[in-house]
Amino acid sequence: MPIVVPCCVVLGVLFPQVFSVLKPAVTPLFAIITFQGSLNTSLRQIMRTFRHPSELLAILAVSIVVMPVLARLAGGLFFSDFEIVAGIVIEYSIPVAVVSFMWIDMYHGNASLGLAAILVSTVLAPVTLPITIQLLMGTAVQVDVLSMVKDLALMVAVPAVAGVAVNEFTGGWGHETLSPRIAPVCRLLAVFVITCNSTGMSAYVLSFDPMVLQAALFILVFACFGFALGLVVACLMRVPPADLYSMVFAVGLRNISSGAVIAAEFFPGAAIIPVMMGTLFQQVLAAVVSAVLHHLMAEERERGRKRVLMARFLQRREHER
Repeated sequence: MPIVVPCCVVLGVLFPQVFSVLKPAVTPLFAIITFQGSLNTSLRQIMRTFRHPSELLAILAVSIVVMPVLARLAGGLFFSDFEIVAGIVIEYSIPVAVVSFMWIDMYHGNASLGLAAILVSTVLAPVTLPITIQLLMGTAVQVDVLSMVKDLALMVAVPAVAGVAVNEFTGGWGHETLSPRIAPVCRLLAVFVITCNSTGMSAYVLSFDPMVLQAALFILVFACFGFALGLVVACLMRVPPADLYSMVFAVGLRNISSGAVIAAEFFPGAAIIPVMMGTLFQQVLAAVVSAVLHHLMAEERERGRKRVLMARFLQRREHER
């Protein structure tokens, strides 16, 4: 994925006329991806997430409170343009990205935690988003609740419920048999989704405007910080590897489409630039971060295996004595 995803982004940026016409297919195709990932989730896992919500609450606190405040402070420090700062704040005030579930499932993270973070952050957005922008930017905005709920239902809620239901009613057949069979197709669909979503950045990237380049550099650095913050919080909480993946992707990835609508409607002009820059970097960074995490987890597993072997060796020597 660290190789495939940048290629997809480049294709979307260079050939928007080819891939933008296919964007209407993104919603139903992503619903299939969500369905396949949800086949690996049981009702018991979902209930456990809400009964022990510490990881979920941590994701929401960092996403809804910490990241917007830091975005406002850092944006105000590096940019004097009000619209650019507004775009940065919007970028990190919007809900957890639906596409984060794709990455969580791909790397065997905690799917139920990822689903919960997406659902809860999106449901809370009509309240948290206007308050955040009002407090940080001094501007009142109205969120299109109906559109947000519709997207949530079509891309996440309905296919997720269907996937969990299939797994429950078939006694695990959905997880053990159906999910592995359709997983390769879903990986191809994920590549298609990333390519189509990248077309929205074409005009901004190809303009080579200095302001665009400055905003791009800022978003790149801050997006890296978002993934790193998710990792630090997960490590401080000493969560298991599956939860760690979910926390990193949920904190690092944001729902760009809803942010673009808000930026264009309430802050016309340059505000759209930082928001759309998220499209350029989010998927590439997710691919790189996932590869790094996979390597780190492999090293940690190897260290754990060596510790177990050493403990057994010492026990055997002690027994021989």
